[in-house]
Amino acid sequence: MSRRALLLCMTVVAAQGGVHARDAVDARVLRENGTELRIEVRGVQDGTRVGMLHRWAAEAARAARTATGRFPLDAARVVISQRPGSGASPVPWGQTSRRGDVSVLLYVRDDATFDELRADWTAVHEFSHLFHPYLGDRGRWLAEGLASYYQNVLRARAGLLEPREAWRRLDGGFARGRDATNGVPLSALGRGRGGTMRVYWAGAAYWLEADLALRRRGSSLDAVLAGYAGCCLRGTAWVSPEDFVAALDGIAGTDVFASRYHRYAGATRFPAVDASYASLGITRSGSTLRFSRDDAGARLRAQVMGAD
Repeated sequence: MSRRALLLCMTVVAAQGGVHARDAVDARVLRENGTELRIEVRGVQDGTRVGMLHRWAAEAARAARTATGRFPLDAARVVISQRPGSGASPVPWGQTSRRGDVSVLLYVRDDATFDELRADWTAVHEFSHLFHPYLGDRGRWLAEGLASYYQNVLRARAGLLEPREAWRRLDGGFARGRDATNGVPLSALGRGRGGTMRVYWAGAAYWLEADLALRRRGSSLDAVLAGYAGCCLRGTAWVSPEDFVAALDGIAGTDVFASRYHRYAGATRFPAVDASYASLGITRSGSTLRFSRDDAGARLRAQVMGAD
């Protein structure tokens, strides 16, 4: 993130004068094109580690702004807390909260290194939830699908993943989604109903298909979401999934979103991605993906993820 594009302000609430160390908060505000992201590191006394956690969060925020050139909301908050080291994941849990204000909550393993954190997808996934309103249980697949699609796309654009690796990770997600197919309509898979991998990755297939359709028309998912942020996005609002996709179509001047929404929402099987892969110049040889070179597919892949 360029210094000119990003202003960094810091407020430190020190653990002193009766304030317990676990209550210490180091808050820094990132500002970009009229939007503001307040990042709070809580309960960490080591100043070097505090700086490292801020650097990681700022890098993930930079990835998120590659979609529209700004942070998704006019104002949002990120809260980073640590948990005792255990397990393989450097970020054992992340969540987007819409109670009162909009907050991304990230729980980090207390011995996670910077390299482990920047290789993890959780922060960019949670930041991507800020591009949409709360969509309820019936729209869970839209919400998680957008975050799952963008966690790969935005990290590739920001240089955190090689573009071909990002395509492979999307493909791996699609495989997990197929394995989780259970004969229930996608829109019925709310929280506690199972099929999590199908929710995440059938949703990602929807946004990939929509993005490619828009790009063939000279637009993009990024452009439509930027338009939605400008006219309609309220971080704490509840919007029905039907109204959300209708608003996106209104901005795009197409029926790209609604027509696919009804097909995906009622589907009881994982969607085919063959047509998307064909337009991207991606073919399969056994378990290996092969990528075309110097053709329309390669150019389309570069528009989405960056050059191979």
